[in-house]
Amino acid sequence: MQENSKGLRSFKTAQKRRQFLEKELGLSLGSIGNFSFTEGQVIGRNIENLIGATQIPLGVAGPLKILKHSNSLNVFLPLATTEGALVASISRGCKAVTEAGGATVFVMDVGITRGPVFKTLGLKHSLQTKQWIESHIPLISQTTQKTSSHLKLLKVQSSLAGKNLFVRFSYYTADAMGMNMATIASEQAIRLIEQETKAECISLAGNFDIDKKPAWLNFIEGRGKKVWAEVILDKKLVGNLLKTTPEKISEVVSRKNHLGSMMSGSLGFNAHFANILAAIFIATGQDPAHVVEGSLGITTAEVLENSSLYFSIYLPSLVVGIVGGGTHLPTQEEALKIMKVANVLEYSEAVGAAVLAGELSLIASLAAKTLAKAHSLLGRKGK
Repeated sequence: MQENSKGLRSFKTAQKRRQFLEKELGLSLGSIGNFSFTEGQVIGRNIENLIGATQIPLGVAGPLKILKHSNSLNVFLPLATTEGALVASISRGCKAVTEAGGATVFVMDVGITRGPVFKTLGLKHSLQTKQWIESHIPLISQTTQKTSSHLKLLKVQSSLAGKNLFVRFSYYTADAMGMNMATIASEQAIRLIEQETKAECISLAGNFDIDKKPAWLNFIEGRGKKVWAEVILDKKLVGNLLKTTPEKISEVVSRKNHLGSMMSGSLGFNAHFANILAAIFIATGQDPAHVVEGSLGITTAEVLENSSLYFSIYLPSLVVGIVGGGTHLPTQEEALKIMKVANVLEYSEAVGAAVLAGELSLIASLAAKTLAKAHSLLGRKGK
């Protein structure tokens, strides 16, 4: 293969770059070159060395009833996936939750995090730096908030190990996911800390964030939004629609989600949070890598005294936004409009309810022993 001496970035357009690859590799990239956004919408914002776009089938599930403080909201869920049966399963879950009266959802904004690591002279210096930070939170807050009118420092945590001090800043970032805002703000906080303590920042991101990785710190402290959702389904509804019983669903949750996860050392005590999150994230312009944090969480189920099924999910680390990132792209923007959410908290509520519905349907399928049949019918056409 001949190398382009000026590099792929030297080409002025995606078409020219694509033509270069077609010639070098001896293939056609016509499908990749068929996309709806303009190059100006993404260059310098979302991607480099653009050659086109990858399309993923987009389906919709719903309506899904969500119970609010004084009213209710019916939402439709845009789902981008290549997994046959997923949209059908979530749709069934939406129907079950809605017919049961709706999902009760609560959201808490615990803030997006950035966690630098500082090198110190030793334990004494580490402790002194930690104490300085803890006694100067107002000054650090003032410094970070100068970087954006949409940002507010919520909390600062720190932990040390020898000549290393790890600091975790948590920020409110309005309707944005806020990782860029948090990074810029943290850089200013770091300069202040270095100046006042003489500790040296080795990395602005020191894995104390903890960003795009599974970790107990995010499970326990939360990151982004914490979301809880629940629904109560009577026994007749479970039998007629989900084709199983509350007792069987509860047993699957206990033996699979809880004991099975313990046996495997999993941080996700659930069936498939990641499936629902990935589909919604891709459809609505979220950063798909944050599915990692979103996959953490717990599903619970129990049979009530009246034989109804209580079913709930907990997402401790939902990292999302409705402005910034890929949310401005034409198809992603339209997908967000399908959901009719006014702010990131409403979006988080809808995502939590979607996870509840998707989790309920899959576990019911496992309880009824119909999972393999569903995938044979909906996921293997042409095989």
